Amino acid sequence: MQTLENNSRFDTIGYTLGVLGTALILAWIGVYKFTLTEAKLIQPLVENHFAMGWLYKLFSIQIVSNLIGATEIAVAIALLIGIKHQKIAYFSGIAATIIFITTLSFLFTTPNTWKISDGVLVTNFFLLKDILFLAVSISVIERNRPRG
Repeated sequence: MQTLENNSRFDTIGYTLGVLGTALILAWIGVYKFTLTEAKLIQPLVENHFAMGWLYKLFSIQIVSNLIGATEIAVAIALLIGIKHQKIAYFSGIAATIIFITTLSFLFTTPNTWKISDGVLVTNFFLLKDILFLAVSISVIERNRPRG
């Protein structure tokens, strides 16, 4: 399989827009995590997750939410810096991928996430957006992977 180099201005517009959009949403949601409303909204997701539920044994609902929010904001900033710095892009892509795989896993770890509505299987659709953000994150890794 032959790989094309992405060097022209026109083949980076979609990539750059994807990174900017992903960083914007991560930062925005990260800031919202510092509110009591969001801390309570994510509690059922976090407490039922095999890799995160233990956090509530050590920290309050708000501190757990703050930690998650701070992580999201830091990754958003790193994605933005990564637009100009390949090494930072690579590692921020890995971090963003972990975030979005984790949020997508909530679809399987949170009770009552799936239900039948009018004969159609539906879920909390706000989590499904992370499929696109995961794709952008993987693109960041692929484009900025250290060569040779």
